[in-house]
Amino acid sequence: MPAIFNFEVHTPYRYFYSGKAQAVTLTLADGEIGIYAHHSPFTGVAVTGILRIKESDGNWRAAFVSGGILEVKEHKNVLMVDCAEWPEDIDKERALQSKEQAEKVLSDTNLKFETEKAKEKLRRSEYRLKVLEMQKKG
Repeated sequence: MPAIFNFEVHTPYRYFYSGKAQAVTLTLADGEIGIYAHHSPFTGVAVTGILRIKESDGNWRAAFVSGGILEVKEHKNVLMVDCAEWPEDIDKERALQSKEQAEKVLSDTNLKFETEKAKEKLRRSEYRLKVLEMQKKG
């Protein structure tokens, strides 16, 4: 039986996930990371992307996450993020609309503040749509 570890995901609004995992993958500010049992302790900055959890039964689950902190410790691993959504929580029409709005702003403006906001909005909507696509293939 593969080694497992405790993993939790918290948002400011809810306790998103708590369980035993064989592996976790997500994107940090300096790149992609995979976490397994007995991983070296560290703290990292999580960015908008896809969180993948290989649960103790061997099945993978994917979720959208945005901005936060990952803390890996000997007995507990915690991801604290601004937002986390399972595929069933994602409104596809809203994500598509958000993507279109962001693309329009990016094509219409040269203001740095508006451009950066639109890029982040576009990134969030694209990752939400990717999580939905992963569930279809699943």
